[in-house]
Amino acid sequence: MSLWVAATLLAASVQALRFLLQKRLSVGGLSPAASTFARFVYAPAAVALGLALWVGLGGALPAIRPGFWLYAVSGGVAQILATMCVVALFARRNFAVGIAFSKVTVLMTVATGFLVLGETVTLADLAAMSVGLLGVLVLSVPADGGWQILNRASALGLASGAFFSISAVGYRGASLLVATDVAILRAAVTLCLVTLVQTVLLGGWLLWRDRAGFTAVFRRWRTTSLVGATSMLGSLGWFTAYTLQTAAYVNAVGQVELILSLAISWLVLGEKFSRRELLAIVLVSVSVVALILLQA
Repeated sequence: MSLWVAATLLAASVQALRFLLQKRLSVGGLSPAASTFARFVYAPAAVALGLALWVGLGGALPAIRPGFWLYAVSGGVAQILATMCVVALFARRNFAVGIAFSKVTVLMTVATGFLVLGETVTLADLAAMSVGLLGVLVLSVPADGGWQILNRASALGLASGAFFSISAVGYRGASLLVATDVAILRAAVTLCLVTLVQTVLLGGWLLWRDRAGFTAVFRRWRTTSLVGATSMLGSLGWFTAYTLQTAAYVNAVGQVELILSLAISWLVLGEKFSRRELLAIVLVSVSVVALILLQA
């Protein structure tokens, strides 16, 4: 198995767990912004500690090439907005369906990657990605029936997909401007700097608009620290994959998170699904398997 595929599968697995924790924070009274802040606030110090250990063992920190901050900041802000959309979506649809909506990002990432970085995918891969998009469109149907595509849940899902696509391409662009051939080091440096920016920006916004949410993140540290830990591990996997492969392929294989989310919904949250929702999940799963086989 390619290293980028392994890193993506690890990231998707950890992210499914992190979204479960964020869902519990959300239904427990935390605002989408505060729940999102929980995933960033602990990461910079933890990653910086790892980098300090690297230097202490004789390693050297790589240089940052021009253009890094433009990609890093745009990707970081887009990820904040995308995560807030997903957390807000949890209040409207069940857990696995909420995750599935966010996966509309795949084809958007193809377009964004082409426009920003000039990266392309093959026609066979594009066809496999389209099957996953079909599954997401099926999921846009409200739980009470009717083929109403335009609703608040689908709007949040599409918005999260758009922001996640910008985030993925931004992170790949930033990581490619870290001057080292060591993928994990390149990912760690990018992650540390990006999460530092995200913590400052979102923390400042919460202090201005939602001080109660800001303090609640630290008061409920037992849960929020787990969100932070799973976020850091997942992000390290995503960033490593982005340094090794085009963002569109990484996000497409990352749709395996939907299968894991379904398992969590059944086993942990006791949520039920309609036949239509299960059909959509099958379509997304077929898309992921086809892409992995095409890249083998």
